[in-house]
Amino acid sequence: MQSSAFSLSRTLPTPNPRKLSHPCPSLHRYNPFLKALSASSPPPFPRCSLSSTSHNALITLPKLTPEHQFNGVRVKAADSISLSADDDDVDEVSTSKFKDTLVLGLLFGLWNLFNIYFNIYNKQVLKVFPYPATVTTAQFAVGTVLVILMWTSNIYKRPKITGAQLIAILPMAVVHTLGNLFTNMSLGKVSVSFTHTIKAMEPFFSVALSAMFLGEVPSIWILSSLLPIVGGVGLASMTEVSFNWAGFWSAMASNLTNQSRNVLSKKFMVKKEESLDNITLFSVITIMSFILSAPFSILMEGVKFTPSILQSAGLNVNQVYTRSFIAALCFHAYQQVAYMLLQRVSPVTHSVGNCVKRVGVIVTSVLFFGTPVSPINSLGTGVALAGVFLYSRVNPTKPKTA
Repeated sequence: MQSSAFSLSRTLPTPNPRKLSHPCPSLHRYNPFLKALSASSPPPFPRCSLSSTSHNALITLPKLTPEHQFNGVRVKAADSISLSADDDDVDEVSTSKFKDTLVLGLLFGLWNLFNIYFNIYNKQVLKVFPYPATVTTAQFAVGTVLVILMWTSNIYKRPKITGAQLIAILPMAVVHTLGNLFTNMSLGKVSVSFTHTIKAMEPFFSVALSAMFLGEVPSIWILSSLLPIVGGVGLASMTEVSFNWAGFWSAMASNLTNQSRNVLSKKFMVKKEESLDNITLFSVITIMSFILSAPFSILMEGVKFTPSILQSAGLNVNQVYTRSFIAALCFHAYQQVAYMLLQRVSPVTHSVGNCVKRVGVIVTSVLFFGTPVSPINSLGTGVALAGVFLYSRVNPTKPKTA
Protein backbone atom coordinates (compact mmCIF):
# COMPACT_ATOMS: atom_id res chain seq x y z
CA MET A 1 0.00 0.00 0.00
CA GLN A 2 1.36 3.43 -0.96
CA SER A 3 1.49 6.37 1.47
CA SER A 4 -0.38 8.78 -0.82
CA ALA A 5 -3.32 6.53 -1.74
CA PHE A 6 -5.77 4.05 -0.26
CA SER A 7 -5.94 0.55 -1.72
CA LEU A 8 -9.32 -1.08 -2.29
CA SER A 9 -9.94 -4.77 -1.90
CA ARG A 10 -9.64 -6.94 -5.04
CA THR A 11 -13.11 -8.38 -4.39
CA LEU A 12 -14.55 -5.05 -5.50
CA PRO A 13 -14.90 -4.54 -9.22
CA THR A 14 -12.74 -1.82 -10.67
CA PRO A 15 -14.82 1.14 -11.88
CA ASN A 16 -14.27 2.65 -15.28
CA PRO A 17 -12.92 6.21 -14.83
CA ARG A 18 -14.30 7.30 -18.22
CA LYS A 19 -17.87 6.97 -16.88
CA LEU A 20 -17.29 9.29 -13.88
CA SER A 21 -19.26 12.53 -14.11
CA HIS A 22 -19.67 13.18 -10.40
CA PRO A 23 -16.79 13.10 -7.96
CA CYS A 24 -16.15 9.52 -7.00
CA PRO A 25 -19.55 8.07 -8.13
CA SER A 26 -18.26 4.51 -7.74
CA LEU A 27 -17.91 5.06 -4.01
CA HIS A 28 -21.54 6.19 -3.88
CA ARG A 29 -22.62 3.09 -5.78
CA TYR A 30 -20.89 0.72 -3.41
CA ASN A 31 -21.64 2.66 -0.23
CA PRO A 32 -25.27 3.72 0.33
CA PHE A 33 -24.25 5.95 3.25
CA LEU A 34 -21.94 8.07 1.06
CA LYS A 35 -24.62 8.24 -1.58
CA ALA A 36 -27.16 9.57 0.89
CA LEU A 37 -24.67 12.05 2.32
CA SER A 38 -23.88 13.35 -1.16
CA ALA A 39 -27.54 13.96 -1.86
CA SER A 40 -28.11 15.86 1.38
CA SER A 41 -25.07 18.21 1.36
CA PRO A 42 -22.41 19.44 -1.04
CA PRO A 43 -19.17 17.50 -1.13
CA PRO A 44 -16.85 18.70 1.63
CA PHE A 45 -13.74 18.56 -0.53
CA PRO A 46 -12.97 19.48 -4.13
CA ARG A 47 -13.33 16.95 -6.87
CA CYS A 48 -11.26 13.80 -6.32
CA SER A 49 -9.91 11.57 -9.07
CA LEU A 50 -9.92 7.81 -9.39
CA SER A 51 -7.24 5.97 -11.26
CA SER A 52 -6.71 2.27 -11.86
CA THR A 53 -3.72 0.06 -11.85
CA SER A 54 -3.42 -3.51 -12.96
CA HIS A 55 -4.66 -4.81 -9.64
CA ASN A 56 -5.68 -1.85 -7.47
CA ALA A 57 -7.95 1.16 -7.74
CA LEU A 58 -6.23 4.29 -6.36
CA ILE A 59 -8.16 7.26 -5.00
CA THR A 60 -6.02 10.42 -5.17
CA LEU A 61 -6.98 12.88 -2.44
CA PRO A 62 -6.94 16.60 -3.33
CA LYS A 63 -4.34 18.85 -1.71
CA LEU A 64 -5.80 20.98 1.07
CA THR A 65 -5.59 24.75 0.58
CA PRO A 66 -5.40 27.35 3.40
CA GLU A 67 -9.15 27.92 3.05
CA HIS A 68 -11.84 25.24 2.96
CA GLN A 69 -15.54 25.07 3.66
CA PHE A 70 -16.84 22.29 5.90
CA ASN A 71 -20.65 22.06 5.85
CA GLY A 72 -21.02 25.79 5.22
CA VAL A 73 -18.37 26.89 7.74
CA ARG A 74 -15.44 28.75 6.15
CA VAL A 75 -12.10 28.27 7.89
CA LYS A 76 -9.04 30.44 7.21
CA ALA A 77 -5.72 28.97 8.17
CA ALA A 78 -4.11 32.42 8.12
CA ASP A 79 -6.35 33.81 10.87
CA SER A 80 -4.14 32.60 13.71
CA ILE A 81 -1.05 33.89 11.93
CA SER A 82 -2.67 37.33 11.44
CA LEU A 83 -3.68 37.57 15.10
CA SER A 84 -0.19 36.60 16.17
CA ALA A 85 1.33 39.26 13.90
CA ASP A 86 -1.04 41.90 15.29
CA ASP A 87 -0.02 41.01 18.84
CA ASP A 88 3.64 41.32 17.87
CA ASP A 89 3.01 44.77 16.36
CA VAL A 90 1.27 45.95 19.54
CA ASP A 91 4.15 44.68 21.65
CA GLU A 92 6.68 46.45 19.42
CA VAL A 93 4.77 49.75 19.60
CA SER A 94 4.48 49.50 23.39
CA THR A 95 8.19 48.74 23.72
CA SER A 96 9.08 51.64 21.43
CA LYS A 97 6.92 54.08 23.42
CA PHE A 98 8.44 52.87 26.67
CA LYS A 99 11.97 53.38 25.34
CA ASP A 100 11.11 56.88 24.06
CA THR A 101 9.64 57.83 27.45
CA LEU A 102 12.68 56.43 29.23
CA VAL A 103 15.09 58.38 27.01
CA LEU A 104 13.04 61.56 27.44
CA GLY A 105 13.03 61.21 31.22
CA LEU A 106 16.78 60.57 31.20
CA LEU A 107 17.43 63.71 29.14
CA PHE A 108 15.32 65.88 31.47
CA GLY A 109 17.16 64.42 34.45
CA LEU A 110 20.56 65.10 32.90
CA TRP A 111 19.50 68.63 31.96
CA ASN A 112 18.67 69.41 35.58
CA LEU A 113 21.71 67.61 36.98
CA PHE A 114 24.23 69.29 34.68
CA ASN A 115 22.68 72.71 35.34
CA ILE A 116 22.84 72.27 39.11
CA TYR A 117 26.47 71.14 39.03
CA PHE A 118 27.41 73.98 36.68
CA ASN A 119 25.99 76.63 38.99
CA ILE A 120 27.54 75.15 42.14
CA TYR A 121 31.06 74.66 40.70
CA ASN A 122 30.92 77.93 38.77
CA LYS A 123 29.99 79.86 41.91
CA GLN A 124 32.84 78.22 43.84
CA VAL A 125 35.33 79.30 41.16
CA LEU A 126 34.00 82.86 40.87
CA LYS A 127 34.11 83.35 44.66
CA VAL A 128 37.91 82.88 44.71
CA PHE A 129 38.69 83.92 41.11
CA PRO A 130 36.71 87.10 40.35
CA TYR A 131 37.43 87.24 36.63
CA PRO A 132 34.14 86.42 34.85
CA ALA A 133 35.43 87.15 31.33
CA THR A 134 38.30 84.66 31.74
CA VAL A 135 35.95 82.06 33.22
CA THR A 136 33.52 82.56 30.32
CA THR A 137 36.30 82.12 27.76
CA ALA A 138 37.46 78.92 29.48
CA GLN A 139 33.93 77.52 29.29
CA PHE A 140 33.66 78.30 25.59
CA ALA A 141 37.12 76.77 25.03
CA VAL A 142 36.09 73.46 26.59
CA GLY A 143 32.85 73.51 24.57
CA THR A 144 34.80 74.15 21.37
CA VAL A 145 37.06 71.15 22.03
CA LEU A 146 34.01 68.96 22.66
CA VAL A 147 32.34 70.11 19.43
CA ILE A 148 35.48 69.39 17.39
CA LEU A 149 35.79 65.93 18.97
CA MET A 150 32.12 65.28 18.22
CA TRP A 151 32.61 66.19 14.57
CA THR A 152 35.93 64.37 14.01
CA SER A 153 34.67 61.16 15.65
CA ASN A 154 31.44 61.28 13.59
CA ILE A 155 29.28 61.30 16.70
CA TYR A 156 27.51 64.12 14.93
CA LYS A 157 27.96 64.93 11.27
CA ARG A 158 30.20 67.91 10.57
CA PRO A 159 28.11 70.55 8.79
CA LYS A 160 29.01 72.45 5.65
CA ILE A 161 28.75 76.10 6.59
CA THR A 162 28.67 78.78 3.93
CA GLY A 163 29.95 82.33 4.31
CA ALA A 164 26.40 83.68 4.22
CA GLN A 165 25.43 81.38 7.09
CA LEU A 166 28.40 82.51 9.19
CA ILE A 167 27.45 86.14 8.66
CA ALA A 168 23.87 85.35 9.72
CA ILE A 169 25.04 83.42 12.81
CA LEU A 170 27.53 86.09 13.94
CA PRO A 171 24.95 88.34 15.73
CA MET A 172 23.64 85.28 17.59
CA ALA A 173 27.19 84.39 18.67
CA VAL A 174 27.76 87.95 19.92
CA VAL A 175 24.64 88.01 22.12
CA HIS A 176 25.27 84.41 23.24
CA THR A 177 28.74 85.44 24.41
CA LEU A 178 27.41 88.51 26.21
CA GLY A 179 24.58 86.53 27.80
CA ASN A 180 26.92 84.02 29.40
CA LEU A 181 29.38 86.75 30.38
CA PHE A 182 26.66 88.72 32.17
CA THR A 183 25.43 85.56 33.91
CA ASN A 184 28.92 84.88 35.27
CA MET A 185 29.26 88.51 36.34
CA SER A 186 26.00 88.21 38.29
CA LEU A 187 26.99 84.90 39.87
CA GLY A 188 30.21 86.49 41.04
CA LYS A 189 28.35 89.36 42.75
CA VAL A 190 25.20 87.83 44.25
CA SER A 191 23.90 84.43 45.32
CA VAL A 192 23.01 81.71 42.81
CA SER A 193 19.41 81.72 43.99
CA PHE A 194 19.04 85.46 43.47
CA THR A 195 20.62 85.36 40.02
CA HIS A 196 18.16 82.70 38.90
CA THR A 197 15.25 84.54 40.49
CA ILE A 198 16.10 87.57 38.35
CA LYS A 199 16.58 85.33 35.32
CA ALA A 200 12.99 84.20 35.79
CA MET A 201 12.12 87.48 34.07
CA GLU A 202 13.27 86.07 30.71
CA PRO A 203 9.62 85.75 29.49
CA PHE A 204 9.15 89.51 29.99
CA PHE A 205 12.09 90.27 27.70
CA SER A 206 10.98 87.59 25.26
CA VAL A 207 7.54 89.18 24.86
CA ALA A 208 8.97 92.69 24.56
CA LEU A 209 11.61 91.78 21.97
CA SER A 210 9.22 89.60 19.94
CA ALA A 211 6.74 92.47 19.77
CA MET A 212 9.45 94.93 18.74
CA PHE A 213 11.32 92.89 16.13
CA LEU A 214 8.94 90.09 15.07
CA GLY A 215 5.65 91.94 15.26
CA GLU A 216 4.13 89.34 17.60
CA VAL A 217 1.39 91.03 19.63
CA PRO A 218 0.95 89.27 23.01
CA SER A 219 -2.50 88.18 24.12
CA ILE A 220 -4.17 89.38 27.29
CA TRP A 221 -3.39 86.04 28.94
CA ILE A 222 0.33 86.37 28.22
CA LEU A 223 0.40 89.89 29.60
CA SER A 224 -1.47 88.70 32.70
CA SER A 225 1.11 85.96 33.30
CA LEU A 226 3.91 88.55 33.25
CA LEU A 227 2.48 90.42 36.27
CA PRO A 228 3.36 87.79 38.89
CA ILE A 229 6.80 87.37 37.31
CA VAL A 230 7.67 91.05 37.62
CA GLY A 231 6.03 91.37 41.03
CA GLY A 232 7.72 88.26 42.42
CA VAL A 233 11.19 89.33 41.23
CA GLY A 234 10.66 92.78 42.74
CA LEU A 235 9.57 91.29 46.07
CA ALA A 236 12.54 88.93 46.16
CA SER A 237 14.97 91.72 45.28
CA MET A 238 13.80 93.95 48.15
CA THR A 239 14.48 91.22 50.70
CA GLU A 240 17.64 89.66 49.18
CA VAL A 241 20.53 89.57 51.65
CA SER A 242 23.24 89.50 48.95
CA PHE A 243 21.61 92.20 46.81
CA ASN A 244 23.82 94.68 44.98
CA TRP A 245 23.14 96.66 41.85
CA ALA A 246 26.04 95.20 39.84
CA GLY A 247 24.72 91.68 40.30
CA PHE A 248 21.13 92.76 39.64
CA TRP A 249 21.84 94.63 36.41
CA SER A 250 24.19 91.89 35.16
CA ALA A 251 21.40 89.32 35.53
CA MET A 252 18.95 91.67 33.79
CA ALA A 253 21.45 92.21 30.96
CA SER A 254 21.77 88.42 30.71
CA ASN A 255 17.99 88.19 30.22
CA LEU A 256 18.10 90.82 27.50
CA THR A 257 20.97 89.24 25.55
CA ASN A 258 19.72 85.66 25.89
CA GLN A 259 16.27 86.55 24.63
CA SER A 260 17.83 88.59 21.81
CA ARG A 261 19.64 85.43 20.80
CA ASN A 262 16.35 83.54 20.74
CA VAL A 263 14.67 86.17 18.58
CA LEU A 264 17.62 86.16 16.16
CA SER A 265 17.59 82.35 16.09
CA LYS A 266 13.90 82.39 15.23
CA LYS A 267 14.47 84.78 12.33
CA PHE A 268 17.41 82.67 11.15
CA MET A 269 15.40 79.44 11.23
CA VAL A 270 12.68 80.99 9.05
CA LYS A 271 15.12 81.16 6.13
CA LYS A 272 15.06 77.55 4.97
CA GLU A 273 18.01 77.93 2.66
CA GLU A 274 20.17 79.11 5.57
CA SER A 275 18.71 77.26 8.54
CA LEU A 276 20.57 74.57 10.47
CA ASP A 277 19.31 72.07 13.01
CA ASN A 278 19.43 73.15 16.66
CA ILE A 279 22.47 71.12 17.71
CA THR A 280 24.56 72.21 14.73
CA LEU A 281 23.56 75.84 15.27
CA PHE A 282 24.54 75.66 18.93
CA SER A 283 27.87 74.01 18.06
CA VAL A 284 28.76 76.72 15.53
CA ILE A 285 27.73 79.45 17.99
CA THR A 286 29.95 77.89 20.68
CA ILE A 287 33.04 77.99 18.44
CA MET A 288 32.35 81.54 17.31
CA SER A 289 31.75 82.63 20.91
CA PHE A 290 35.16 81.29 21.92
CA ILE A 291 36.82 83.19 19.08
CA LEU A 292 35.00 86.37 20.15
CA SER A 293 35.53 86.04 23.91
CA ALA A 294 39.23 85.09 23.94
CA PRO A 295 40.65 88.49 22.82
CA PHE A 296 37.97 90.35 24.80
CA SER A 297 38.88 88.59 28.08
CA ILE A 298 42.62 89.23 27.54
CA LEU A 299 41.91 92.89 26.79
CA MET A 300 39.64 93.36 29.83
CA GLU A 301 41.32 91.14 32.45
CA GLY A 302 44.70 90.15 31.03
CA VAL A 303 46.11 86.63 31.37
CA LYS A 304 44.99 85.59 34.86
CA PHE A 305 44.62 81.83 34.61
CA THR A 306 48.28 80.73 34.75
CA PRO A 307 49.47 78.56 37.68
CA SER A 308 51.94 81.20 38.86
CA ILE A 309 49.26 83.89 39.12
CA LEU A 310 46.89 81.55 40.94
CA GLN A 311 49.62 80.54 43.38
CA SER A 312 50.57 84.16 44.02
CA ALA A 313 46.93 84.84 44.89
CA GLY A 314 47.12 82.05 47.48
CA LEU A 315 44.77 79.72 45.58
CA ASN A 316 44.88 75.97 45.26
CA VAL A 317 45.80 75.58 41.57
CA ASN A 318 44.56 72.01 41.17
CA GLN A 319 41.29 72.80 42.91
CA VAL A 320 40.61 75.89 40.79
CA TYR A 321 41.47 74.06 37.56
CA THR A 322 39.41 70.99 38.47
CA ARG A 323 36.32 72.95 39.45
CA SER A 324 36.64 75.21 36.41
CA PHE A 325 36.89 72.19 34.11
CA ILE A 326 33.88 70.46 35.70
CA ALA A 327 31.86 73.68 35.47
CA ALA A 328 32.82 74.10 31.80
CA LEU A 329 31.89 70.48 31.02
CA CYS A 330 28.52 70.85 32.74
CA PHE A 331 27.97 74.23 31.04
CA HIS A 332 28.33 72.72 27.58
CA ALA A 333 26.56 69.48 28.52
CA TYR A 334 23.40 71.07 29.89
CA GLN A 335 23.05 73.35 26.86
CA GLN A 336 23.69 70.43 24.49
CA VAL A 337 21.04 68.35 26.25
CA ALA A 338 18.66 71.31 26.13
CA TYR A 339 18.95 71.44 22.34
CA MET A 340 18.51 67.65 22.15
CA LEU A 341 15.27 68.03 24.09
CA LEU A 342 14.10 70.76 21.72
CA GLN A 343 14.12 68.17 18.92
CA ARG A 344 11.95 65.76 20.94
CA VAL A 345 9.38 67.89 22.77
CA SER A 346 7.21 70.91 22.09
CA PRO A 347 8.28 74.44 23.08
CA VAL A 348 5.66 74.41 25.86
CA THR A 349 7.04 71.21 27.39
CA HIS A 350 10.57 72.57 27.11
CA SER A 351 9.51 75.82 28.79
CA VAL A 352 7.87 73.96 31.68
CA GLY A 353 11.03 71.86 32.03
CA ASN A 354 13.11 75.04 32.09
CA CYS A 355 10.95 76.38 34.92
CA VAL A 356 11.35 73.15 36.90
CA LYS A 357 15.10 73.27 36.25
CA ARG A 358 15.32 76.79 37.68
CA VAL A 359 13.45 75.71 40.81
CA GLY A 360 15.93 72.85 41.24
CA VAL A 361 18.91 75.19 40.88
CA ILE A 362 17.52 77.69 43.43
CA VAL A 363 16.66 75.05 46.02
CA THR A 364 19.93 73.10 45.75
CA SER A 365 22.08 76.25 45.80
CA VAL A 366 20.32 77.53 48.92
CA LEU A 367 20.92 74.19 50.64
CA PHE A 368 24.52 73.79 49.43
CA PHE A 369 25.77 77.31 50.19
CA GLY A 370 23.53 77.87 53.21
CA THR A 371 22.11 81.05 51.69
CA PRO A 372 19.93 82.92 54.20
CA VAL A 373 16.41 83.26 52.79
CA SER A 374 13.65 85.23 54.49
CA PRO A 375 9.97 84.24 54.20
CA ILE A 376 9.24 87.30 52.05
CA ASN A 377 12.15 86.44 49.77
CA SER A 378 10.86 82.87 49.41
CA LEU A 379 7.39 84.18 48.64
CA GLY A 380 8.70 86.51 45.94
CA THR A 381 10.73 83.74 44.33
CA GLY A 382 7.74 81.39 44.42
CA VAL A 383 5.40 83.98 42.87
CA ALA A 384 7.89 84.72 40.09
CA LEU A 385 8.36 81.03 39.27
CA ALA A 386 4.59 80.46 39.34
CA GLY A 387 4.26 83.28 36.82
CA VAL A 388 6.88 81.62 34.61
CA PHE A 389 4.94 78.36 34.74
CA LEU A 390 1.69 80.17 33.90
CA TYR A 391 3.40 81.92 31.00
CA SER A 392 4.60 78.59 29.61
CA ARG A 393 1.04 77.29 29.64
CA VAL A 394 -0.63 80.26 27.92
CA ASN A 395 2.12 80.84 25.34
CA PRO A 396 2.48 77.74 23.10
CA THR A 397 4.55 79.68 20.57
CA LYS A 398 7.20 80.73 23.04
CA PRO A 399 10.66 80.90 21.41
CA LYS A 400 12.80 77.92 22.19
CA THR A 401 15.44 78.62 24.81
CA ALA A 402 18.24 76.72 26.43
